Amino acid sequence: MITVRRASIDDAQELVRLRGVLLTTLDGRPPEPGPWQDEALGTLRRRLADPEGTLAAYVVDKPDAPDELAACVVGVIEHRLGGPINPSGATGYVFNVATDPGHRRRGYARACLEALLDWYHHRGVTVIELKASEDGESIYRALGFAPTTARTLRLTVVDDVERIRARLAP
Repeated sequence: MITVRRASIDDAQELVRLRGVLLTTLDGRPPEPGPWQDEALGTLRRRLADPEGTLAAYVVDKPDAPDELAACVVGVIEHRLGGPINPSGATGYVFNVATDPGHRRRGYARACLEALLDWYHHRGVTVIELKASEDGESIYRALGFAPTTARTLRLTVVDDVERIRARLAP
């Protein structure tokens, strides 16, 4: 029996640690320590403090170390404009699905994700998105996630604000 619980502020540091585990898995090397950790910690502490807010995290504690997390998932609800497929515009986004290396292949991440999906259901969210790693894709597909035809583009704004302004100027 896997026990999943909703994360609290007290879990914020462990959620940041597991984010590092996830980034290591995706990039093949640990992320450099830096301001990203403090920013993530502050965001989690602030947003986990509001149980009625638009961010939720679900976790499984390590059986042998209850002050540490074995797995987690974080999700948010965004309120976009409605459309034919999603009239309310409420959209869930799943991220930070991570399992500590010593606790993989036990169903922890799936259990956390199922709890998050239940949270979305109770909040009336009917469209939920995520980005899948190769390792996680089979779990997501088994839960009903399917590829989309959406073309995703990204702009990363850097410190060189003047260069960006010049590009946007007529």
